[in-house]
Amino acid sequence: MSFTSYCLILFCSLLLSISSYCIGQTSPQTKAFILPVTKDSSTLQYITQIGQRTPLVPIKLTIHLGGQTLWVDCENGYVSSTYQPLLCGSTQCTIAKVDTCANCSTSAPKIGCNDNACLASEVKGTVGLGRNLIALPSQLAEIFSFPRKFAVCLSSSTQSSGVIFFGDGMMLPNIDVSKDLIITPLITNPFGTGSVPSLNEPSSEYYIGVKSIRVNGKPVTINKKLLGVDKSGNGGTKISTGSPYSMLESSIYDVVTKAFIDELSNATRVAAVAPFETCFSSKSVGSTRVGPAVPTIDLVLQTTRVYWRIFGANSMVKVSQDVICLGFVNGGIKRTASIVIGGYQLEDNLLHFDLARSTLGFSSSLLFHQTTCANFNFTTKA
Repeated sequence: MSFTSYCLILFCSLLLSISSYCIGQTSPQTKAFILPVTKDSSTLQYITQIGQRTPLVPIKLTIHLGGQTLWVDCENGYVSSTYQPLLCGSTQCTIAKVDTCANCSTSAPKIGCNDNACLASEVKGTVGLGRNLIALPSQLAEIFSFPRKFAVCLSSSTQSSGVIFFGDGMMLPNIDVSKDLIITPLITNPFGTGSVPSLNEPSSEYYIGVKSIRVNGKPVTINKKLLGVDKSGNGGTKISTGSPYSMLESSIYDVVTKAFIDELSNATRVAAVAPFETCFSSKSVGSTRVGPAVPTIDLVLQTTRVYWRIFGANSMVKVSQDVICLGFVNGGIKRTASIVIGGYQLEDNLLHFDLARSTLGFSSSLLFHQTTCANFNFTTKA
């Protein structure tokens, strides 16, 4: 489909209709917005819904944690009495750093094709939560003057909703998990994934500085060069909702899985189940309140005392009634990011992204707090 079939949403009043669940009052006193997020059972993508157009139409969009923009298909079946194109040279296009202008010489200007209009290329209809100025967190902060921060809490169930908080006010019912978050700096990948690749803008994706990995508290031997981001933007550790499961560069995958198997030597190994290579009989593995009783996996950050601990609920995937598999995937030897922390490992963890301070706060499993991301009550307002 051509790029004229999509429109980029920038600094528009339609953001008022993104969610009917607002904390506080409407602009200019709005303190925060929240979005319900569900997990699609077939694609394992995380989905939200916005209201757009005049009159309002509900539209489902995929959550892209490191995405640059909020955009939708605005050609196929698009009807709105208040549609306005973004023109080349406008403030919005300048901020987006888009210098490609549409040309409708073969047809009359219409929605999806307007003379002198910038439209983003290679877009697919997502809610981008990236670090750049045209992603949704920055747009909301600009319009409503609340902090450039947001929190993500993905539900592990396809039958219930998780939540994304924008601005202040992130908490689950009866418990303020935000007070116990572990803080680590966000790392900038200098090699661009911006809307104009030739500008070599910094990546809009979220990277953290993993220094080592422990399995059951024991360090594993890893090529440390893979853990840093080089001048070409390769290596390092990225957090991504676009990957359903965490992916490890082959040499990292090999040592982590070997250590995991050694530490779980009493469990019964069974045949691999794609895309997983390390599987066990669930009857041979006990259970705890944080999932299957398996070795913990620690992503060690700026010091040995700062680490993201992954328990069984986030490391083991139930693939059948009697089989569970280690939910990490061999990513191969030529990866942009050496470690990608995928959606399954993020579920029922509270993640707080502070863009102004360039930090990430994380809770590890909320099951320790006897709550989950599905416990947010969308029927009442704070």
